[in-house]
Amino acid sequence: MTLALAQGDRALARRLSQALQQMDEEVVSCARCGHPTTRSQDPCTLCTDPERDPRLLCVVEDPGDIVRLERTGVFHGRYHALMGKLSAGSGTGPGQLRIEPLLKRIAEEGVEEVLLALDTDTESETTAGYLRELLESRGITVTRLARGLPSGSAIEYLDPDTLAGAVRARERFE
Repeated sequence: MTLALAQGDRALARRLSQALQQMDEEVVSCARCGHPTTRSQDPCTLCTDPERDPRLLCVVEDPGDIVRLERTGVFHGRYHALMGKLSAGSGTGPGQLRIEPLLKRIAEEGVEEVLLALDTDTESETTAGYLRELLESRGITVTRLARGLPSGSAIEYLDPDTLAGAVRARERFE
């Protein structure tokens, strides 16, 4: 990209540079959920949308997961990005994640259910277990994403944990 800009239209390179600088100055993480937004729209539109159910909060590891979930069009609550996961190996403890702001939101916003939409690796499972204990002790219903077969996949390619999760999360065929 650098070579193309250096050999190409210098005005385009300047406009791109200005746009990147403006983005750096204007784009921030939403103070509530962590999703990218602008300084003038903080909290973000996902947090201020009156059509969203404030009793339902989906906890994700990073803001990219919010984007992926929004693309499905099926979740109508609010979000909270932890900005990571617990990891003894990298020294990430509860204090490095956005857990305190999560607890504050739950208390202030009347959240009744927290959907844990975390990855399924060991560190994410540890994070999910930690959050479950923390939230259930406060009377919050904790749910998680079902595990199962990806659309268009074959059983022969599934790992045992995914297949076991699919069997446990089976549902009535209607």
